[in-house]
Amino acid sequence: MTQANRVTVWFDGACPLCRREIAIMRRLDRRDNIAFVDIAEGENAICPVDRAELLARFHAWENGKLLSGAAAFAAMWRAIPMLRPLGLVAKNRIVLRMLKRMYRAFLRYRPRLQRWLVRRSA
Repeated sequence: MTQANRVTVWFDGACPLCRREIAIMRRLDRRDNIAFVDIAEGENAICPVDRAELLARFHAWENGKLLSGAAAFAAMWRAIPMLRPLGLVAKNRIVLRMLKRMYRAFLRYRPRLQRWLVRRSA
């Protein structure tokens, strides 16, 4: 994947769940296909979305298109050879609709999960 075709992923580095997920993805991204941008660190990121929105939902840039939520996760998966089949399956409307529902449910429980992880690691 060329630099121009890299997937860009914006994530909340202050979120313990996000940090864990991104650490796994970084290990799997052996070909350096993804540019990870930690919004919590205040990294300068050119993005057409407000910083608050970036912190609230997972976002990715793939092939000139900004994606959020489950679609952004699927883009990230497609950039990692091991996860690419899962990302390709997520292009199916029905599968993506199901993943979006799961992501919305996750967002409702995210604050509780974050608190639990913080207490657990303290």
